[in-house]
Amino acid sequence: MKKKNNKKNSIQELAAALQLSPATISRVLNNHPHVHEATRSKVMTMVEQVGYKRNIMASGLRTNKTHTIGLIVPRISMFVHTEIITTIQNGLHTHGYNLIICQSNDSLEIEKDLALTLYASRVDAVIVACTLFTTDFSHFDILTQNNIPVVFYDRVPVKPYPACIIKGDDFRGAYLATAHLIELGSRHIAYISGPVGCNIYIDRYAGFEHAMKQYHVPVMKDWIFYHELTAENARKAMHRLFARKPWPDAILAANDTTALTVLAFAKERGIAVPQDLRIVGYSNDPRSSIVTPSITTVEQFPGRIGSVIVTELLKILKNDRQTVAIDAAPIITPVELIRRMST
Repeated sequence: MKKKNNKKNSIQELAAALQLSPATISRVLNNHPHVHEATRSKVMTMVEQVGYKRNIMASGLRTNKTHTIGLIVPRISMFVHTEIITTIQNGLHTHGYNLIICQSNDSLEIEKDLALTLYASRVDAVIVACTLFTTDFSHFDILTQNNIPVVFYDRVPVKPYPACIIKGDDFRGAYLATAHLIELGSRHIAYISGPVGCNIYIDRYAGFEHAMKQYHVPVMKDWIFYHELTAENARKAMHRLFARKPWPDAILAANDTTALTVLAFAKERGIAVPQDLRIVGYSNDPRSSIVTPSITTVEQFPGRIGSVIVTELLKILKNDRQTVAIDAAPIITPVELIRRMST
């Protein structure tokens, strides 16, 4: 004889056991705000006891909602995205949403595949920080055209797109960093940037250039580099900068990985920092504060960015996933210059 299964594994069975209506059980499981706390506690205690698991896909077919959000990031290991992901997951969880985290590895082809995969997974919305090489955003059209809202953050479309856009004030961050170097007396400033097609590096270069022009300091075109901001590329740039004199007396790096490599190179060459070379990075990577000398950098407040993403996404979902206007203004999150010993 088959062993009888005593688990109450449906809403109807939970309702019968607790002498509540199936509608009440459903409201508790969907985190509905208008449920008495004693009722919620009783239902959740029973859920834990019997090991009840919601059939999310079946529920999604009935309601056209899965309470699941997709997230695409370039690399989970990047400091800024690590904190943003944690904030997003914690914030969405308190509102009854689960998060599917996907990594593009800065590959445009993988990003395209992930957009299709998340669409097929019937997610309620998608959050995206794009690859360095994403200039055509049409692979996200399948989402927006099917009433699945998209929230872009950090690396976002340069041209208008019907999505919520959240980005840091990269222009101001680079402007503050450059002005800081000039005010300390630097007049020969090199700038190591990321690829010029990516919005964050477009804005950071604009901020750098604006400060140089405002203070009447010439921009040395041979001292501007556009490439992926890896330690290897940073070292190549430093070899070129210091191959012959005159040498720069300051370097603005568009991320802290580059700034850390610049500092290591200076130590190897016996170049005193900050006496002979001032260094400013970007992102406030934790490593920038523990090296000697500690590195001046730009704080992006990733936790705050994550909170803004959650707030804006919940607004969109509350409005029944209405499409964001193509000409909607982006939301700009603040930055701050963190002054340390490298300047």
